[in-house]
Amino acid sequence: MTESRSGAGGPLGDDEVPAFWKALGLPGLIDVHVHFMPPRLMARVWEYFDRAGPLLGREWPIRYRFPEEERVAYLRTLGVRAFTSLAYPHKPGMAASLNEWTAGFAERVPECLPTATLYPEPGVAEYVRHAVEGGTKVVKVHLQVGGFDPRAPELDPVWGLLSDAAIPVIVHAGSGPVANGYTGPEPFGGVLARHPRLTAIIAHLGAPEFEGFFELADRYERVHLDTTMAFTDFFSALGSFPETLRPRLRDLGLSGRILLGTDFPNIPYEYAHQLDALARLDLGDDWLRAVCWDAPAKLLDLSPPG
Repeated sequence: MTESRSGAGGPLGDDEVPAFWKALGLPGLIDVHVHFMPPRLMARVWEYFDRAGPLLGREWPIRYRFPEEERVAYLRTLGVRAFTSLAYPHKPGMAASLNEWTAGFAERVPECLPTATLYPEPGVAEYVRHAVEGGTKVVKVHLQVGGFDPRAPELDPVWGLLSDAAIPVIVHAGSGPVANGYTGPEPFGGVLARHPRLTAIIAHLGAPEFEGFFELADRYERVHLDTTMAFTDFFSALGSFPETLRPRLRDLGLSGRILLGTDFPNIPYEYAHQLDALARLDLGDDWLRAVCWDAPAKLLDLSPPG
């Protein structure tokens, strides 16, 4: 019999993360929202965080500012058995080369899921098709940073391709931490209305427009949400999660549509705090097991480590 983690008392530290997932009877963790990028781009992202740039709206110190190999080793120490390499463009002409880099990273790091990205630009359908044919398992779309309309005509065949291939799209569509461009439920909701079978993962539970994105999850059976930063002390500045949605959060989690995400390494607190925040919800060990392993393993067709 394993010790329960739901509602466990006392803050969890990173050194206790393996005990957390072992107490749930899990083989480890699957984190769908992890960032690995080409070193120069990652350095620029960290510089933006250091400046508390306008899309952040507040000071945001980076907790895990380690060299790439050390970040991979740290995730392994925590027991993260599978993770993404979410890279994203902020202007045209970046996405194809980012996809080449993330494909190479996944070849070097067996725990990393092959991850791609996109931008509304000439040739987008071709380079996304190339990534899909090359084995991409996840696509990252960042509407807040990219500031583009996901309903752009050049993206329509791409959404159709990803829908047919059942490849999950992790989309930052919420307006947190600062609204920009085409954030909020309506723009991406328009994509889903046209492609209702698209497999989507709404980052950050859609914060701060929780209700609108939960409505999309109710309407479209392939819409999922990730927990990235949700319920952490730092993230509370975006607004409290509505108590009226807690039953839906529980039900969606138990049905396999809430997935663990953290934003590692770009977080200002210990990795363990995200797990602690989820445990404090007291939604039950079955819910935690589904979120931390069962749901992402099923969606991404992953087997337990041998």
